Amino acid sequence: MGASASSSSSSSPELQEEESIATSTGSLPFLRPSFSKLSNDSDSVSSTSLAQVFSLKTPKSIPSSPVTFPSLLSSLGPSLSSLLFPTATATWLQFLRGYNRCCSRQPASSSLALLFRLFSQTCLHAGIPCSLDLDDDKVSGFFAPADLLSLLSLCWVMALHSKAPEGAGGGGGQPLVLPDLTHLVLSAMVASGEVEDEGDAWDFDVSRSEKRMAASKVHVWMLSTIPGLTGCFPEYVREKLRSCAVSGDSPILSADDTSIKDGKDTFLLECGRAWAISLTLRTTLGDEFLGASFPGAVSMSFDHILYRSSLDGKGLNRFWSNVEGYNGSLLILISASSTVPGESNDGGRTWVIGILTDQGFENRKTFYGDSGYLYAISPIFRVFSPSGKDKNFMYSHSHPTGKIYEPNPKPVGLAFGGTLGSERIFIDEDFSRVTVRHHAVDKTYQHGSLIPSQGFLPVEASLLEVEVWGFGGKAAKEQQDAYKNRETLFSDQRRKVDLKTFGNWEDSPEKMMMDMVSDPNRVRREDR
Repeated sequence: MGASASSSSSSSPELQEEESIATSTGSLPFLRPSFSKLSNDSDSVSSTSLAQVFSLKTPKSIPSSPVTFPSLLSSLGPSLSSLLFPTATATWLQFLRGYNRCCSRQPASSSLALLFRLFSQTCLHAGIPCSLDLDDDKVSGFFAPADLLSLLSLCWVMALHSKAPEGAGGGGGQPLVLPDLTHLVLSAMVASGEVEDEGDAWDFDVSRSEKRMAASKVHVWMLSTIPGLTGCFPEYVREKLRSCAVSGDSPILSADDTSIKDGKDTFLLECGRAWAISLTLRTTLGDEFLGASFPGAVSMSFDHILYRSSLDGKGLNRFWSNVEGYNGSLLILISASSTVPGESNDGGRTWVIGILTDQGFENRKTFYGDSGYLYAISPIFRVFSPSGKDKNFMYSHSHPTGKIYEPNPKPVGLAFGGTLGSERIFIDEDFSRVTVRHHAVDKTYQHGSLIPSQGFLPVEASLLEVEVWGFGGKAAKEQQDAYKNRETLFSDQRRKVDLKTFGNWEDSPEKMMMDMVSDPNRVRREDR
């Protein structure tokens, strides 16, 4: 019965094509049992059953969320079901066709257009005004800042339930704490030309803004800045049907079943920032950010953090003692405060930038590295990938041990991009100041402003906090631990003095030298 009966009774070319598409994505093995269980071994699945699979209960509370967001969550399941499976019942062919429409390999622009259509239909089902106009894969209409924030938050919830392990947290009525995604909304507004003065970014209120962004410009911004957003919708559908095939049940999951904890902790790497960075990566490195993107739902050991200036102490020496020996991808986050042009010296604004490297730090006198990314994280999110013109990705140099004369001393500190003496980002050895220069000095990373309203002149700011997170996996951390243990062993060996290596004081060269200094003309008899 179910899928097997349908496929045996109908071997039309259309069905064979849909099954071939599902096979190419590795989905057919779990689609058959999920269809069979949802249809109760009949030839079709009701729209009610499908809506139940994709539904989320509204949590008891969602602090700091848009006013309309609870209604969006409760309308997600029915809207998704009607979008992919528009008939009252879905046969095996219609079930495959709806799944492949969402989860098959297709251009990113088509996936994003389908996501916009889901958001528009969910708003319509929830009775929320929406200004999107969708015709096939063409995108038109407008996004209000609050609407874009709701869309991004909805994608975060779908990603959460796609990545979180089954039963994580166990519910318990925990509130769903959404991450702060204002930096992404501001990034879209700047890209759409709706922000005249970037210096106003710190005081911008998303919920009260009446500006509108063209949906086509938001579409382009998402494809260029956060292309990983296109995978949230397909992954959600895929994981819900896979879970149904394994468990045989179709419960209406609660949005707070993962017991997400408050992401507003004291770390610079908040879950919203980590998720934004993961959306920019097209490699498996993005999976390493899951623990920081969904704290409490995905297991994350805080061994990921290698250095934190407020805890480990400021300065290059303290930094080096914590990151040395780690050979894996690193995320360096820098929080600093600088004066905005036109404001008084007391009007300093705090901003956060980041650097993602593909290797660990080395004590060198030249730039090194094979790849990397620069990030403007707060208040406006931007990503700057390698330009391919130069390879000055990272620089780290400390004072040599001992007093050694250097005719041409190299800068002591950390740098990223640019050239020696004209680094795009430079942190001094005391970790008290950070200098950010205009992108004109840099041929390694793409052009753009790391700080709102950044001009051509260098910006010198007071460094507030530095964090270094390791995303090289378990092997990189174990390798660093082995390196530190080896260095500790060598240090202990050097401190120990073996008294057996020393002879009698009377026969020692030191005593002979002291005797000669005290009376150099003294006649000594040679011992034969």
